[in-house]
Amino acid sequence: MKTPTLSTRLSLTLALATLTLLGGCAVNPSKVTIPVAPQVDLQKFMGPWYVIANIPTAIEKGAHNAIESYELDTDGTIKTTFTFNKGAFDGPPKRYEPRGFVVPGTNNAIWGMRFIWPIKAEYVVSYVDPAYSETIIGRSARDYVWIMARTPQISDERYAALVAKVKDYGYDVNLLQKIPQR
Repeated sequence: MKTPTLSTRLSLTLALATLTLLGGCAVNPSKVTIPVAPQVDLQKFMGPWYVIANIPTAIEKGAHNAIESYELDTDGTIKTTFTFNKGAFDGPPKRYEPRGFVVPGTNNAIWGMRFIWPIKAEYVVSYVDPAYSETIIGRSARDYVWIMARTPQISDERYAALVAKVKDYGYDVNLLQKIPQR
């Protein structure tokens, strides 16, 4: 078996550290301090979402063409696929496959997202529009947030409205980064 390179080991260590920090909070609905969507229809929520902007985790910095896709599995969990190109549109492709676990009694709006067993990071669907074309995913720690849409671009007006919601949720919107999409 080939020994991993130093850069591969450093990347894995950084990813593990980031995911461990994400998982530091237990997914407990009574401790969620960020707005929660009143109801999430999981069937409508499934499918691809383009990441329009985020406060990125360490593994997402420099992401281009970021897409988060959800698929409801037969056991009730959510198979998640997160893909992007690192650093440029033609940068190396990255792929992560965490698993989502809907927290019972939350109208499908609070999930535990597991990147590494047994850690489940808090993942809150704070907003989804009636057409299921825009969503905001947040965390009570207000350290990371994702503005996503079903299309790779949204109008400046819609973007401004979603950023205003993120600000109302208590985030420092100066940390938001638009994700290049094409």
